[in-house]
Amino acid sequence: MIRRSQQDAALGYLFKSKALIIYGPRQAGKTTFSEQLLEMVDKKTLRLNGDDADTREAFLKPNATLIERIIGDHEVVFIDEAQRIQDVGLVIKIIVDRFKHVQVIATGSSSFELAGNINEPLTGRRYEMQLLPVSYAELVKYTDYLTEQRLLEQRLIYGSYPEIATDPVNAEKHLKLIANSYLYKDLLVLEQVKKPVLLEKIVKAIALQVGSEVSVTEIGRLVQADNKTVEKYIDLLEKAFVLFTVPAFSGNVRNEIKKGRKIYFYDNGIINAVINNFNPIKNRNDVGALWENYLISERKKFLNANELDAKIYFWRTTQQQEVDYIEEIKGNLRAIEFKWNSEASARFPSTFLTNYPKVKATLVTPANRDQFLTSLEF
Repeated sequence: MIRRSQQDAALGYLFKSKALIIYGPRQAGKTTFSEQLLEMVDKKTLRLNGDDADTREAFLKPNATLIERIIGDHEVVFIDEAQRIQDVGLVIKIIVDRFKHVQVIATGSSSFELAGNINEPLTGRRYEMQLLPVSYAELVKYTDYLTEQRLLEQRLIYGSYPEIATDPVNAEKHLKLIANSYLYKDLLVLEQVKKPVLLEKIVKAIALQVGSEVSVTEIGRLVQADNKTVEKYIDLLEKAFVLFTVPAFSGNVRNEIKKGRKIYFYDNGIINAVINNFNPIKNRNDVGALWENYLISERKKFLNANELDAKIYFWRTTQQQEVDYIEEIKGNLRAIEFKWNSEASARFPSTFLTNYPKVKATLVTPANRDQFLTSLEF
């Protein structure tokens, strides 16, 4: 079993008179992660699941008397898929306020629903964690450094959802199941998503543009939808942990693009499942885009797992000068270029280097990705 790097941090949040809320994509391992925590604390646990109709019905009108009866003598209440429970924030608030010896752990695959239900009731009453698909840093400990070097092309094609990493023989089948059955599950129960076919078209259009600056107008033209609808669906996909946006960096240069953005997926396997292309790297013409998505999503996992407050950007001018990735931590900037060819050399635009002379510029290739994905100092 893959040990997640956030386990120690999660243990430190328990029994501090606050709930622990764990967000993340479906199938990313939130339930397994929580069960491992429960084994470590070894206390009597009440397990509830928001996907169960009787659980949702039991909490329709929550009050302290009802909740006390449900909790009984349990010391931990674990609520899986908590976003499915109406007024789950109020339920957790009552437990935190009235039953201080009880620890609540709640998971949710859908940040917009769960955050909307808990934000106000749980102000000052919760710790939050985001659990993403398995990171390179975690996989190196699960396998070893040399094995991960050998499996690099496989990771670019199939990604690293837990089930994929532990059962690579059936990776394509599992990915298609995730993409077709789980990926949009939270979105499709919302009234805002009235056209699931349109949603899938938008996701595919974005998957085919990974690494390029995204034009909402162009996507709208491709899928025959207005800009407002495309923007709404992108926002929902981001809140459902399918993808994330990276804005343009701008500072001192007059011709910098200031309002652009790129969109990346949290997992490479989802890209290939959406576009239905599992061909090996040697037969692909999009290896540069896959490499860029892999590195940026893996770096994002590393920053998230280590609770590092970082801002990430790309940089481009109207003359198409570009830097792939810029990272800002505590006011310090790093500029990164990504190259799939380990023999390649970095060529940072002179305009960028002249206007940002204090920025440390680095090239990342397969030969040195380990440092980039496991350390702040690379």
